[in-house]
Amino acid sequence: MKQSLHNLHRPLGSSEILVSPLGLGTVKLGRDQGVKYPNGFTIPDDAAARSLLAQARDLGINLIDTAPAYGTSETRLGPLLRGQRQDWVIVSKVGEEFDNGQSHFDFTPAHTRLSVERSLKRLETDFIDLVLVHSDGNDVAILRDSGVYETLAELKREGKIRGFGLSGKTVEGGLLALAQGDCAMVTYNLNEQGELPVLDAAQQLGKGILIKKALASGHVCLDGVDPVRASFELIFAHPATSSAIIGTINPVHLAHNVATAAAVLQDIA
Repeated sequence: MKQSLHNLHRPLGSSEILVSPLGLGTVKLGRDQGVKYPNGFTIPDDAAARSLLAQARDLGINLIDTAPAYGTSETRLGPLLRGQRQDWVIVSKVGEEFDNGQSHFDFTPAHTRLSVERSLKRLETDFIDLVLVHSDGNDVAILRDSGVYETLAELKREGKIRGFGLSGKTVEGGLLALAQGDCAMVTYNLNEQGELPVLDAAQQLGKGILIKKALASGHVCLDGVDPVRASFELIFAHPATSSAIIGTINPVHLAHNVATAAAVLQDIA
């Protein structure tokens, strides 16, 4: 029997948003410059991208992660997901822009609103499920001083987004993000566990946690052990984990990731 995640969806914290334990990251659908992967890759054409999305959906993945900083990812996903909006929980971001091979950041209220409105148009949708602040590393200053969180709260009240949080780089930022928002996206893998206190806080507060770099961006290597299984055993052992974002464009890797996650989750249960 093909392993799938269909019966393993869980709430994002105490929200009403149900997410699959693995999400599909889509940076590789739109950007091949300045990305930290061990091997080069070719951005898939529309046919390959459509096939990958269909495979993910068939395997029970409902969460898709994109961002304005992922090149043409949002613009491509709009047409690729036409007629399927009800099947997907869409996560996008604000704050980071990527132009001509360079990132730059703008967390002002005006840019935040512009960015979300632009994402709605690109993704061809009336609402985005989750919008995360795409931090440059100055997490606390951004959340305290820029007005970005207040603007996202307004957009949530307006029904344009269902929830918001921070994709950050520090424990302090993650804790502040959870106190005032719905979720945090943190780095947590076999190599890096410094943001564990954010997962612990999320569990206490009933907030959601999305894991980025779950497989250390493809850099995890272990002697004699399946690194994917070992990674998922760590990540899903923590009850605060809502979903781990996997950024593969390889159908074989995607199927293996899903089968492994399903097996680990069934073992934990």
